[in-house]
Amino acid sequence: MSGIAVFDYGAGNLRSVLNTLEAVGAKFTLVDDAAGLEAADKIILPGVGHYGQLLRSLDAMRVRGALLNRVLSGVPFLGICLGLQALFEEGEEAPDVRGLGVFPGKVVRFPEDARVPHMGWNELEVKAGSRLLRGLGDRPYVYFAHSYYVPVCQYAAATCQYVEPFTAVLEHENVFGVQFHPEKSGPLGLQIVKNFAEL
Repeated sequence: MSGIAVFDYGAGNLRSVLNTLEAVGAKFTLVDDAAGLEAADKIILPGVGHYGQLLRSLDAMRVRGALLNRVLSGVPFLGICLGLQALFEEGEEAPDVRGLGVFPGKVVRFPEDARVPHMGWNELEVKAGSRLLRGLGDRPYVYFAHSYYVPVCQYAAATCQYVEPFTAVLEHENVFGVQFHPEKSGPLGLQIVKNFAEL
């Protein structure tokens, strides 16, 4: 098998992600084991739900090592929403659960006085040179649904302002992550997925 492996950990918005890949003509397979990850040219980890649940599922399915090995060996990886958050060392939503630790840092909750989840369309502030956001302009609008976020970090390719600024898009070498849902972001979301598929 080659093409994009979409990892199914038993939760998440898989159907809409698969529909988006179909719409852009990308070759993909749904996988749920280490062998599927090891055969892939690219990997997408979609995420909806709870930080702890996602990471515990990866451990229960015995794929944490295979996923990390593929990411660290240079395979293009796209984490969506929770899939972005899982790349960090820890998260306030589940303090007892270890993140993947590809990047240092902690996923934190919006302040107590903020309306959460942050849900709906919001504007990105794009840094020059983003490969994932190629052709989208400086301030595209995309669809968010989250209560936890990654503070602005050195790998932020785009930020968003909701109560305070946060990392909306992450890019470092072969690793990409989006806090929003490209599969719910209309034509712009399709372009983002297409950009990843064409890397």
